[in-house]
Amino acid sequence: MVSGRLLIFYTDFGISFLVSIFCAALTLWAFIDCTVRKPRAFEAGSKRTKGFWLGITGAAAFVGVISALPVPNPFFGMSLFNIAAATAAGVYLADVRPAVSSR
Repeated sequence: MVSGRLLIFYTDFGISFLVSIFCAALTLWAFIDCTVRKPRAFEAGSKRTKGFWLGITGAAAFVGVISALPVPNPFFGMSLFNIAAATAAGVYLADVRPAVSSR
């Protein structure tokens, strides 16, 4: 029989791990998508430069991948860094990507 505390620990760890994997996939998708776009499309869509978005999505992808590692680290789970990385990737995918893909 599993104790209540142990069940809560494993449930919390499992949910945190799944959220971290989702955030890592989201940030990697944003970074890879940013690398394949033409630099001219960013300026034509009035969305800063490709270098700016490569820096933002690259940093987000780094934090997203580090947070998905199931070792004790400060980024694991729903940390502030993981939320910020997912937000940056979400802004790119929701706002910048549609503007640069149509150009």
